[in-house]
Amino acid sequence: MSPGNENSLPSLRLGVDTGGTFTDFAWLDESGRLRIHKQLSTPHDPAEAILAGLAAVQIPETAAIVHGSTVATNALLERRGARTALITTAGFADVLAIGRQNRPELYALVPQKPEPLVPRHWRFEVRERITAEGEILVPLDLADVRSILARLVADQIESVAVCLLFSFLRPEHEQLIKDVLAAGGNFHLSLSSEILPEYREYERTAATVINAYVAPLMARYLGRLAEGLAPRPLAVMQSNGGVIGARTAGQQAARTVLSGPAGGVVGARFVAGPAGYDQIISFDMGGTSTDVALCPGRLPVTAEGEIAGLPLRLPMIDIHTVGAGGGSLAGVDAGGALHVGPQSAGATPGPACYGLAGRASLPQATVTDANLVLGRLDAGHFLGGAMRLDETAARLALAELARAMAVGSAEEAAWGVLQVANATMERAIRRISVERGYDPRDFTLVAFGGAGPLHACDLAGSLQIPQVLIPGAPGVLSALGMLAAAPAKDYSQTVMRPVGEETRGGGWLEVVFRGLAERALAEMAAEGYGGSEVVLQRSLDVRYAGQSHELTIPLGDETASGPVSALFHRAHERRYGYSRPEATVEVVNARLAAVASIARPALPQQPAGEADATPAVVGQKMVWFDRRPAPTTLYDREKLRPGHRFAGPAVVFQYDTTTVIPPGWDAVVDAWGLTLVRS
Repeated sequence: MSPGNENSLPSLRLGVDTGGTFTDFAWLDESGRLRIHKQLSTPHDPAEAILAGLAAVQIPETAAIVHGSTVATNALLERRGARTALITTAGFADVLAIGRQNRPELYALVPQKPEPLVPRHWRFEVRERITAEGEILVPLDLADVRSILARLVADQIESVAVCLLFSFLRPEHEQLIKDVLAAGGNFHLSLSSEILPEYREYERTAATVINAYVAPLMARYLGRLAEGLAPRPLAVMQSNGGVIGARTAGQQAARTVLSGPAGGVVGARFVAGPAGYDQIISFDMGGTSTDVALCPGRLPVTAEGEIAGLPLRLPMIDIHTVGAGGGSLAGVDAGGALHVGPQSAGATPGPACYGLAGRASLPQATVTDANLVLGRLDAGHFLGGAMRLDETAARLALAELARAMAVGSAEEAAWGVLQVANATMERAIRRISVERGYDPRDFTLVAFGGAGPLHACDLAGSLQIPQVLIPGAPGVLSALGMLAAAPAKDYSQTVMRPVGEETRGGGWLEVVFRGLAERALAEMAAEGYGGSEVVLQRSLDVRYAGQSHELTIPLGDETASGPVSALFHRAHERRYGYSRPEATVEVVNARLAAVASIARPALPQQPAGEADATPAVVGQKMVWFDRRPAPTTLYDREKLRPGHRFAGPAVVFQYDTTTVIPPGWDAVVDAWGLTLVRS
């Protein structure tokens, strides 16, 4: 049985998101009530925290698990993947090292490119050649393959990426290499014709190598986890917002590098949509980083992602990540300027206020410590009181930072830490909105993650976003999103043809989509989903002839929305500020997404009651706003009911997060259990 198959849907589904500091659990009990749990992560083996959390909450063996994993991401960031080799066409072994001439650091006198995942002595060439028209010009020399096989065995290579020139048109040579290697050794094999059958040699090679580099680690991890979870079935969240079976995720691990953040965006749309908020900016601030995405009525999917400085042209939700989280370390650089992140205290030792580092050495201050010193966090209300924070340790860490900054108090240093962290996150939101032709004032900011509601109103005020939406369980929204995610797989094929009547039905494009659909339906059937359960969604990568980059245009009802060329002109105008209706428009890639229909969990709706939120008040204390403390009302989120209204300054405590509402902002709890905050 595949998790998510609505014909055999388990009585209970559990979403598990592994973060840098906490591992989050979310599930709906028999009555439909959302239940949550947070467990400190175990970076040395993420499975330990998952199994410990399952034991703590006693999830039954009939449950199905949907998991957001950071194994592939961390392997790339830390460069600790499998021993990987690359086999490519003679003359192209250095494509991986040459890359593109992009300069992310424009003013760096000696720009440093990341080292290739495969060193030169493990990049092998074979004699063969396929033309740009898909004709075999030089047949594959199998003697070359057998010679390479001997080297792979001698060097104890674990994984092999195979990427031949124009194999996306004719994959036969890659398949022959796969057959020879599979017969002569025990390797994980990644073929570019299966991972990314598209043109652009460097990007196709990079994606195939990334998959080869992380797949053995992912396969072993998921194997151990599945064994520990048995007999519970296991599925894995993909970067595109869909889920796949654990076995497929082990084989195509590159599709999971944004697994957790993707769950957050899906979760944000899942809770905001029924309440009538379709235009949203998701703001996910966790312990290590902040992930933001702009959703203009749909999931923003891109095929131009990047991870660890390497391009990854697999479909993924368009998420921008910055190194600003609750555990981000604060310090002063050689020039005396305050910086926050991207380094993080993580789960071990964690922020100074966690008290895990001991008193032998003074821990470095973090954003969480700054929030605690300023009163925005409360030592006795963290994790619902289950984990008491050490305010003395936080104050000592901030006092040390204050001395380095040459300011008078720990509070002043803490205020500076928040301003720097907020500026980093504000730039991230501008990157996905203003820089892409969207006005953030037209959107609602959906704040979640363990630290998102602490900072959301400050960011919204800076960006003039009129309202902030706080989900009922914001600290575990990524895990909740995994319960709402549908099983999905993506397929693509390079076509390189001008737009014409063929795109309006029939012709060459229909032939391409028919081939993709046959593969999609066969693979989804292998995952346990019949043809009637699978919805096929078409899109095209389109550009003006001569351009080097394209825009992805969804193909819906063309009769209603206009021909492909008109859709592309409008999309180009929005993204770049101009269009060229007289220019030739060409289709670069055809894309197909196969999505299984599932019974998504239903969020309960309650009638609104009285507006007076006094029954939820649990006290008052001084909290810093605008560089000075102010008397602030404290609320218990468990006691807030639909219809309750209250004004800032206020702090709302709950198990999985704390929400800060500044002066001048008003809050109301709606029928869906969402807290809407307006300035």
